[in-house]
Amino acid sequence: MSLAYAASQSGEHSAEPNIGDVILHHVLDTKILSIKILGIDLSITKHVLMMWIAAALIIVIFRYAFRQHHAIPTGIANFLEAIVVFLRDEVILPTMGEEGKPYLPYLLTVFFFILFCNLLGLVPFGATATGNVSVTAALAVMAFIMIQAGGIRKYGLKHHLQNIVPPGIPAWLLPIMIPVEIMGQFTKPFALCIRLFANMIAGHIVILAFISMIFILNSLFVSPISVFFALFISLLEIFIAFLQAYIFTILTSLFIGMSIHPQH
Repeated sequence: MSLAYAASQSGEHSAEPNIGDVILHHVLDTKILSIKILGIDLSITKHVLMMWIAAALIIVIFRYAFRQHHAIPTGIANFLEAIVVFLRDEVILPTMGEEGKPYLPYLLTVFFFILFCNLLGLVPFGATATGNVSVTAALAVMAFIMIQAGGIRKYGLKHHLQNIVPPGIPAWLLPIMIPVEIMGQFTKPFALCIRLFANMIAGHIVILAFISMIFILNSLFVSPISVFFALFISLLEIFIAFLQAYIFTILTSLFIGMSIHPQH
């Protein structure tokens, strides 16, 4: 009888929800539709869906805003143009010079894509695709390709590889500097990947942790404090959504500019 009682008690405890599992359920990616082709997992997950929605929103909003050409844009077109002009005149051109104009479409697309992915994570039942390290890694890989393409496009492959090591270094330092500089080419996009991922996932974990305090402490007295701080972090997340998109864009622009102008 005691064994049966113990088993029933352990079953009850195992049936209780684990607050850690609840938090991870809201943070981690989950499959919506499982698809495998030739052994390759091409499943559609909620983060993939959020990226599709972000891309679709960018296309729809920009086409709607600029469906008619006006000398002085108004409404949402004026807001979007202000962002584009700011990024062009205050971010891209100062870091890359006039040679940065061909990279404007890529950098602007990166900014708005990251921004929309960040903001979709604040929508109820939504998810932050940029809180997935696979997504930020893909963005970092594209940034790495653009950094190398910028140098190769201007100097050619041979001279671009020569520009990786700063000129004027003594020959005896080359065995040290060459591996360090090559490693630096990879650490730049790696830093972009981890910075965006960590900042976007951290805010959601903090919000869920504050809400979870109500259930962990099993008391309604802490609910006003938990809800207040959760709302404060949620409002802060709106600012962080813009900030992280801006930081990723300006650093990518800076790294491409360093590849185009290695002397600086």
